[in-house]
Amino acid sequence: MDIKHGSGNIEANEILKWAYEHGLETSFQRASKIKQCPIGSSGACCRACNVGPCRLVGKKDEEELTGVCGANLPTVVSRNFLRMIAGGTAAHSDHARDMVLTLLAVARKETKDFEIKDVKKLFRVAGILDINYEGRAIHDVAHDVAMMFLQDFQRQNGELNYIKRAPKPTQERWRKWGIIPRNIDREVCEAMHRTSVGVDHEPENLLMHGLRTALADGWGGSMISTDVTDILFGTPYPMKAEASFGIFKEDEVNLVVHGHEPTLSEKIVEVVEEKEMIEYAKSKGAKGINLGGMCCTANEILMRHGIPTAGGFTNQEIGILTGIIDAITVDVQCIMPAIVELSKRFHTKIITTSAKGKMAGAIHIQYDEHRAKEIARQIVRIACDNYVNRKTKGSHITKKYPMIGGFSHEYIEYMQGGKFRASFRPLNDAIISGRIRGVVGLAGCDNPRVQSTGLHKHIALELIKNDVLIVSTGCGSAACGTAGYLIPEMALESAGPGLREVCEAIGIPPILHLGACVDNSRILTILSAMAEEGGLSNEIGGMPGVGIAPEWMSEKAIAIGCYFVASGVPVVFGGESPVGASKEVAKLLTDVCFERFKGAFHFEPDPDKMISLTLMYIDMARDALKLRRYEKGKYATDRILMDMAARREIERAAKPHIGF
Repeated sequence: MDIKHGSGNIEANEILKWAYEHGLETSFQRASKIKQCPIGSSGACCRACNVGPCRLVGKKDEEELTGVCGANLPTVVSRNFLRMIAGGTAAHSDHARDMVLTLLAVARKETKDFEIKDVKKLFRVAGILDINYEGRAIHDVAHDVAMMFLQDFQRQNGELNYIKRAPKPTQERWRKWGIIPRNIDREVCEAMHRTSVGVDHEPENLLMHGLRTALADGWGGSMISTDVTDILFGTPYPMKAEASFGIFKEDEVNLVVHGHEPTLSEKIVEVVEEKEMIEYAKSKGAKGINLGGMCCTANEILMRHGIPTAGGFTNQEIGILTGIIDAITVDVQCIMPAIVELSKRFHTKIITTSAKGKMAGAIHIQYDEHRAKEIARQIVRIACDNYVNRKTKGSHITKKYPMIGGFSHEYIEYMQGGKFRASFRPLNDAIISGRIRGVVGLAGCDNPRVQSTGLHKHIALELIKNDVLIVSTGCGSAACGTAGYLIPEMALESAGPGLREVCEAIGIPPILHLGACVDNSRILTILSAMAEEGGLSNEIGGMPGVGIAPEWMSEKAIAIGCYFVASGVPVVFGGESPVGASKEVAKLLTDVCFERFKGAFHFEPDPDKMISLTLMYIDMARDALKLRRYEKGKYATDRILMDMAARREIERAAKPHIGF
């Protein structure tokens, strides 16, 4: 195996090389040995019934390539894609449901381990939901908010509550094409029904329901989860932290939280600071307890507490290879079952905590929000007890990178005007003047089939050189953090002159860490606020912004991509296309979606072509908005500033020439 092509992270490759020399297998070796099925990966395999699976390959026109039942290639590709959307929406939204139920338990005072930490956010959410909060008890308001959110999982008709947060022109597009979700569970259930044998065979109809299902994630499950998490644990603001495998300590108990649900990890953060727990660790010979994170649970506690992160999806096995992780506690999503078998070669304990996510060979401790702190202490004790069992030497890396995370919607608004003048006007003005060329949401997983984390880093660096402001989430944030990219100094070293000027003025990095993968919903509310502010597009569609997931691997990423496309954002994903077998379906996701929603879904394996496609969409939007054509370096010294009234006048004049 050529380790150079395993990871784009130097420290990760050092550990992978050590593992290879010691005969230890990871996802990187398995990815090189197990080849992708070219038929299934392009969407051309139908497994909807026991007459198949039917592989739709050959030299006929795609409409003539059919399975035994007669379903043709575009139908099969569309059904497979819709099932991916449904799977991703279900994952995010089931997470959201658990968060809402925790809020309800807090409101009913059924648990003493949690409290409402951000009352201001609670009242803001209540206002959006048209719930009266003036002069009312906090717990009563929280109860009404939780019950209103539960409607979004069970309402049979009508619309999701948060649809109203989108700009009105965006809502009008959704209504015109019939893709506003009714409730989250119904859209997922209907997606599974439509794609079962003998139901929906019309590709466009299937994909339009796919967009509706995805909107139930972005403007439903993910947005609900983000807001409830902020209410319970606090809305993030910039927080210093560290990243890389160097966060683990030789002389302390190393405990890792991994997965996506923040409730238990929040209690573990509290418990490891308890005097009794620290003394317990010392009784085992350790100097203390060192807590670290992986994947999106890491992002949750990093954003709120500055807990260091060891990275994203592909780093979980590599972390064990350091030889000094005493326990990893996991909940749901993006957890490799391979970590259990690998942990047996060391001393690491793997602890599962969710009834939805068990692994043979792991310790299971069932999480219960009604006794969360008790369970957290049990997990910490297991890690402490295991400290004395460190025997097998691993490959311990000591290098760490500083980083800053915690750029919530609320903080980005605040940082542009302070407490009393908070707004998105400065960001809009920076785009109008050309100091910022556009905005990119860099998200998605990291993937062992490519140079893992390397694509994120390459694309991020090239975009900021071209004055593109990046907002990042999930494993995209982890990739940038473990490379040392999430610090303000990065703007001085690498950003283009216009972006550097903006970053220096505010004191921010050119890449803003917005949180976990559910926190892509923060990007939606930021774009909505920018549209409301005026001077650019009056809807999300038409903004000079693009979403990129260069190393995606999960169904959640597909759902995220689709809710951005439906909301009006062009999206570029790396790797081969899961709809590549059908030109008709690819055209529906690109040309038709752009015509209807101003968003388009592209798959492009070449990272440099991904960058070119991204900049093309940003410049097209700038042209449509009659902004000056971007010329690198020019706007930092030669620009004309207009007030918002002037911008709105130009927008009104240009309106007949933009949009569809």
